[in-house]
Amino acid sequence: MKEALLVIDVQNEYFSGRLPVTYPAGSLGNILRAMDAASAAHVPVIVVQHSNRAPDAATFRPGTKEWELHPEVERRSRDLLIEKSLPGSFTGTPLEGWLKEHAVGSLAIAGYMTQMCCDTTARQAFHVGYAVKFLSDATGTLTVSNNAGMVRDADLHRAVLVTQQMRFSQVMTTEEWVRSLQP
Repeated sequence: MKEALLVIDVQNEYFSGRLPVTYPAGSLGNILRAMDAASAAHVPVIVVQHSNRAPDAATFRPGTKEWELHPEVERRSRDLLIEKSLPGSFTGTPLEGWLKEHAVGSLAIAGYMTQMCCDTTARQAFHVGYAVKFLSDATGTLTVSNNAGMVRDADLHRAVLVTQQMRFSQVMTTEEWVRSLQP
């Protein structure tokens, strides 16, 4: 089954903007390692970039430095760049059509945020019939606090991984995924 790597929202907003990723340490390095391994194995790399086009958007405003892809992601090879405006990479984008056109049946998920865009995209992929691999150390999050309460970064990340493994994805490390690409 042909596989593709989805690199979701690895943008400056998560490094120098309002939403700095704090967990797990080393997630960016693992994302880059996955991209390099995919390219070396001729696995398509699809980069997804979040945009918030609301005039008063506080984050992910197109044209801002924070909206731009992280420079290390930007300089790497990719087969497709998709812009999205909602958490799911399938919603309102050409992703599913591209995957069908290229006979892709399995997706590996890497990027940010574990509990938002990565989780949503993994569930969408599962719902439309893709096998999904969720890279546990190549996804990341931060501590979240809102009117519903507070959850620490490590706890939030772990809860999503456990839920993904229950039904939606095969949760694996970047190292395990890279090894799976070797003949």
